[in-house]
Amino acid sequence: MRTYIGIDLGTSAMKLLLLDEQGAILNRVSKDYPISFPQPGWSEQNPADWWGACLIGLEELLDGQDKASVAALGIGGQMHGLVTLDEEDELIRDAILWNDARTAEETAWLNETVGRAQLSDWTANIAFAGFTAPKLLWMRRHEPENFRRIAKIMLPKDFLNYKLTGVHACDYSDASGMLLLDVKNRCWSKPMLELCGLREAQMPRLFESSQVIGTLREPIAMALGLSPEVRVVAGAGDNAAAAVGTGTVGDGACNISLGTSGTLFVSARNFGVDPSNALHAFAHADGHYHLMGCMLSAASCNKWFCDEVLKTQDYAAEQAAIPPERLGRNRVFFLPYLMGERSPINDTDARGAFVGLSMDSGRADLVLAVLEGVAFAIRDSFEVARSLGLEISRSKLCGGGARSPLWQKILAAVLGIPLDLPQTEEGPGYGAAMLAMVGAGAYESVEACADALVRVTGTVQPDPELTKRYEVQYRKFQNIYPAMKALFPKIQ
Repeated sequence: MRTYIGIDLGTSAMKLLLLDEQGAILNRVSKDYPISFPQPGWSEQNPADWWGACLIGLEELLDGQDKASVAALGIGGQMHGLVTLDEEDELIRDAILWNDARTAEETAWLNETVGRAQLSDWTANIAFAGFTAPKLLWMRRHEPENFRRIAKIMLPKDFLNYKLTGVHACDYSDASGMLLLDVKNRCWSKPMLELCGLREAQMPRLFESSQVIGTLREPIAMALGLSPEVRVVAGAGDNAAAAVGTGTVGDGACNISLGTSGTLFVSARNFGVDPSNALHAFAHADGHYHLMGCMLSAASCNKWFCDEVLKTQDYAAEQAAIPPERLGRNRVFFLPYLMGERSPINDTDARGAFVGLSMDSGRADLVLAVLEGVAFAIRDSFEVARSLGLEISRSKLCGGGARSPLWQKILAAVLGIPLDLPQTEEGPGYGAAMLAMVGAGAYESVEACADALVRVTGTVQPDPELTKRYEVQYRKFQNIYPAMKALFPKIQ
């Protein structure tokens, strides 16, 4: 029996899985690492911490397991983060992460001076503050000495792949979120590289997500007790990897993720661009394409409110205190823009807000408002997808927030569609292991692997009466951000 390793390089922790060829999880390990906020709105990590967590995590994952059976490894990783190496392949500075908001000026320059239409023509996307290209422009402007030292530009998971194999590689799904890739033609965009003062030699080689980029370096294999013939596939950005893990592949499938960030992910066989660029047009890990709406704060909103404001981590108890009759009738609304927002408003100045508070507003009303606000924000991207003529009749639902029965019920009613719950809820790590299986030849394609391994254990049906009430509430929610938009820059 051959086994496969899937790694999820997350923002706060790394999760490692060991799977057999039938998709059964043989072992799982999680390793935390720090995140730093050097200035308000900045977000950084030391990639050396990822590598240390990877090595220790692999040792623990393989402890007591049949190491000779390991055939391949894949990584799904946090997207957009800027990792820079010098000529000696040493780190130049800490990685600037996906949720870093320092690039407001560079993002505005790209969208307004270079122009949204031009960017979309070159890359199929407009600039968002979290993307990699604005980070490089910021680095060129504010850290010119560091910028001149750059020999190789990488994304977070690609740094780990390099440490494992010695190969500078990137897959198309992750590269799509850099604003440096010609997504339609699946190659680096020469105009964008030139605009950022870069050479193609500084970019990693591009691969499909399930392609093998190399094998384990001999010292790493020896240290872990693995064969140096263990294959490493290119892997995928976390959202694409999670979509593979939920079977969201092929044409017209949908997945909603309630993780630290929130996503609406619609897979497609053919390339297509949202004319308003409110949704990202990216390559998919199945070899095709997808449209994606991404909100920066989703389940993290609930974690923030409970942990930091209410000083509790008993999320279930907080939700249990919400009267069922309050659903769809809450007079308190919440804007979930704690880190600014990407899809569909693309506003780095936007911030979170409670609206509609009165003397009779209680703790349960605010907890419910947070859950509803996240659901309404996902509905915003859902509406953009529907405006493009996409028929989304149902969706998979995954992520930490998806474990809440109350949140499941609210989201199904807000969207008015059934939500299918995958049997295995392991996110990007599971999808990355599936990509490793394809790379090792266990399955002929990503779709074939998904068909064989992904199962649904339950479906949350929308309550018709609750859907009607939430339709009214959503229309109210739609008025709040436009009314507050001009205020946010004034209070920063």
